[in-house]
Parts: sequence; C-alpha cells; structure tokens
Amino acid sequence: MLKKLRMFISFGLIIVLFIVMGADLKEKSTALLSTTTVALNANADTTLYTVPVGKRCVLTKAILVLGADASTTDISIGQNGAETDFLAATDLGLINAQYDACILQPIPAANVLLGKSYAAGTVIEIQVTNQAGGATNTLYLFGILY
Repeated sequence: MLKKLRMFISFGLIIVLFIVMGADLKEKSTALLSTTTVALNANADTTLYTVPVGKRCVLTKAILVLGADASTTDISIGQNGAETDFLAATDLGLINAQYDACILQPIPAANVLLGKSYAAGTVIEIQVTNQAGGATNTLYLFGILY
C-alpha cells in the first residue's frame, strides 16, 4: 500500500511540475496537434491548427478518417493562402466507405523533400475542392513544435 502511495505521489508531482513549468508534451517530438471535423460535401477552407506564439511548427502527416464516401473529393493542406505547401491537391477517390482512413503526407523521394517550418501565428488549413463526400470526417494533424 505504501509503495502504491509513493508511486501515486511521485506521478502527481511530475504532473504538477509540467503544469507549473509550462511544459508542453507536444514540443520537440512528433505529436497530435489537432483533431478537426472536415466537411467534404462543400468546397471550403477549414482551419486545422494555429501555431502557438513563440513556436515554430513542422507538419509530419495528417490522418483522415471518413464519416462517409469521399467519392471524387480533392483536398490539400498548408498555410492560409498557400493551402498546397504541405500536401498538394490529392484525390480521395480510393477511400469510399465510412471509417476508411488514409495517411496523408508528402511522399519522400530519392532527393531531399522540401518541407516548411511555419512561424508562430501561422494558420494551417485544409482546402476542399471538387466536393463530393460527407460532412462528418475527422482529420488528425501531426507535427513537431520547437
């Protein structure tokens, strides 16, 4: 019993230290940055994430889980005004049922693949074009803050 109490107190102190020191578990490691419902039934931009003040962000991937058939919908991801600078226009035609999922990321090549380091305050968006899907899709955005 005493051993369990010590472990509980130690774990509690670690959590308190993270809170007091302002530590963010998303920093300097790949982490889930946001979870966003994305409608594929309307051509529109949807905000996915805003880079926090004093930080920079490098996106690593996005995972899209469908709520319904994506049909011929195209999407791209990037900063507001340049929504293709992370993921170029991508056809979702091969994922066509509820709970189908896809991992979206630039495909590495033999040469260095250009990525972006987004400054604090940068708004990351998904842009839907050629809409033909459902309204209840979930996009999980991953990246590194530093």
